[in-house]
Amino acid sequence: MKNLLSMKDIKVNEIEMILTRALEFQQNSPHQLKKQMTVANLFFEPSTRTKMSFEMAERKLGLHVLPFDAGTSSTTKGETLYDTVKTLESIGVDAVVIRHEQNGFYEELMSGLNIAIINGGDGSGQHPSQSLLDLYTIKQEFGKFEGLEVTIVGDIAHSRVAKSNAQALSNLGAHVTFLCPKEWQGEFESTSSWEDVLPTADVVMLLRVQHERHAKENELPNQLYHEKFGLTKARYDQLKSTAIILHPAPVNRDVEIASDLVESEKSRIFKQMQNGVFVRMAILESVLKERF
Repeated sequence: MKNLLSMKDIKVNEIEMILTRALEFQQNSPHQLKKQMTVANLFFEPSTRTKMSFEMAERKLGLHVLPFDAGTSSTTKGETLYDTVKTLESIGVDAVVIRHEQNGFYEELMSGLNIAIINGGDGSGQHPSQSLLDLYTIKQEFGKFEGLEVTIVGDIAHSRVAKSNAQALSNLGAHVTFLCPKEWQGEFESTSSWEDVLPTADVVMLLRVQHERHAKENELPNQLYHEKFGLTKARYDQLKSTAIILHPAPVNRDVEIASDLVESEKSRIFKQMQNGVFVRMAILESVLKERF
């Protein structure tokens, strides 16, 4: 796998290989790559989990991490993303992890470059590394995907996590249902009733409400959202005993989920973050081994 850009491009066998390798890393498989290599993390949008998780993964693999600050880079002077990445390639960087507000930013990087590109999130498009760590967490819990009932709840239209997971989970044999306000369903058919999904859901995947991407007419006050679409204690109590809760974070407590439930027995929210390091190690190794 030369790049990781979208879950639309990754085959089922490639997903399984990454998940298997992540498990080996978690079980203390040797971490160091065969060759000293350099990576740079280019984050043009705010990030805590993805950026820090990639950096931890890079350091565990023995990679040299070249610092990059978007706010002081030449992109503020009008330099194109292509020219920035070409510059990094020219000085010897082997791979870049990029988060960018533009959907499909990577399309302009697909010719003229010989550097591995990992999509760390593009606008409201795709977030493949988050999807893979979500899949890893689900498989860790259930040992399979076939036949699982997965409910994705929240700001579907603006969520790169929803789009990435819908594609991957369906390909792996899970049944995916969407729960959200109708104006937030985007390209997907959805329900607006928790009663349609509570009795059967194996996985409830909550999404952050992305106020920064909303038109004013589609805004929903936090308290009203929580009452209608948030995971409240009453709804939590109706879930199956084996059900789990996921959230890519950051979490808006008492909006998408009642604050007391973030670290509840069914929650795997912080487990996802832990798993993200092993999955991102597997992703980095996969794209970089093409260059050994």
